[in-house]
Amino acid sequence: MSQQLPANLVEIMEQRMKLIEQRSAYLQEQINQPAASPEEYSRANKEFRKLESTMELIKDLRSKQEEIEGLKSLVANDHEEKDMREMAEEELLVAVEEEKRLQHELFRSLLPKDEADEKDCILEVRAGTGGEEASLFAMDIFRMYEKYAQKNGWKFDVIDIMESAVKGYKEASGTISGPGAFGKLKFESGIHRVQRVPATEKSGRMHTSAVSVAVLPQADEVDVQLRNEDLRIDTYRSGGSGGQSVNTTDSAVRITHIPTGTVVAIQDERSQHMNKAKALKVLRARLYELERRRLHMDRSKLRSEQGRVTDHRVGVTHHSIADVMEGESLDMFVDALLLQEEMDAIASFGA
Repeated sequence: MSQQLPANLVEIMEQRMKLIEQRSAYLQEQINQPAASPEEYSRANKEFRKLESTMELIKDLRSKQEEIEGLKSLVANDHEEKDMREMAEEELLVAVEEEKRLQHELFRSLLPKDEADEKDCILEVRAGTGGEEASLFAMDIFRMYEKYAQKNGWKFDVIDIMESAVKGYKEASGTISGPGAFGKLKFESGIHRVQRVPATEKSGRMHTSAVSVAVLPQADEVDVQLRNEDLRIDTYRSGGSGGQSVNTTDSAVRITHIPTGTVVAIQDERSQHMNKAKALKVLRARLYELERRRLHMDRSKLRSEQGRVTDHRVGVTHHSIADVMEGESLDMFVDALLLQEEMDAIASFGA
């Protein structure tokens, strides 16, 4: 049998349900308003769609509660035949259990969420301390997330790769597209370190290398509006590892967002147009994340302690580095972090 939610949470949940019902009705009016601008329509429709699954749960719960009231009346009616009342009692037990299940499901849907959790994301990996070995580790990390994306049925596309002299990655970026991709991977941002004997080390000495990982939610034009006057766009020739030119045309693109000083440079494609499109996508993601950080400064501590194979935030250790690097055992850490976030949300639900 399902456990009954505490009365105080049920009361808070009822208040939230009424607010959601009112908001949903208001948004429906906005969507059907002929005078609404395309931007107003887009925003209202986007929010309305986000509320749809919660509204379905509310409707199901309301319907089940009406059913329960009807069955209670039937059970309490002495004029009804005994067999009918006994049948109603059995149905009432089933209905009450279903009500509890719906309440639990609705409660989880009402917990504070990161609005970006369902978005696709952009992965950026940069080699840090450790010299050429760090670039090899950066390549391994980048490929690990590619395998993890494939394991989850997500689409992985390379945006840009800057190779090192030993064919590792100085920097690499890619897009991961799929339901809930950012929500699953957002805690991966931060410094990742490894201690291992590099393939380039002949004496067998252990090296410590570090790479930085950034996972950014992809932003669309509704989320971040870029004004032409805020952008400085430069083009130049692509360069390979060691700085040699690999292209005879000015296809590489560097975009500077003047108000924030954010710079994005892409040289992966031979087409200037394609590099510009990629750069704008990355720029939107970075600006969107800047705004999210500004609005959610209380979460900065989470971002400053991002994960390792031993994750001290949740006390989880996995002893097979090979499994983790193949993307096979990453769920152990991802799920523990998501559970911790949910427990924190439950603790603050009534606040």
